[in-house]
Amino acid sequence: MKIVSLVLKFLPRHAAEIQKAVEAVPGASVAADSGDGRMIVLLEDGPGYAVSDSILQVHYVANVMSVTLSYEYSDETFTPEEA
Repeated sequence: MKIVSLVLKFLPRHAAEIQKAVEAVPGASVAADSGDGRMIVLLEDGPGYAVSDSILQVHYVANVMSVTLSYEYSDETFTPEEA
C-alpha cells in the first residue's frame, strides 16, 4: 500500500472544476481546500492503478499551476538480496 499527499496551486476561481477533476482520478480525494488557490490531495494505490499514475493524472488537470509531493508512505517491506 502506498499513500501520498500533494499540494496543488491554482487560481482560486478554478477550485470547483479542479476538485471535480481531481476526484475523478483513481484513488484521489481532496482533503482540504484553503480557498486561496491551494488544495491538499490524498492519493492511495489500488487494484489496477499505481500512485505514480494518479500523480501524473493530477499534474495534467486543467488550470493546475503546480503540484508538490508533500508526504509519502509505503508499507512495503524491503528485503535485501543475499549474496
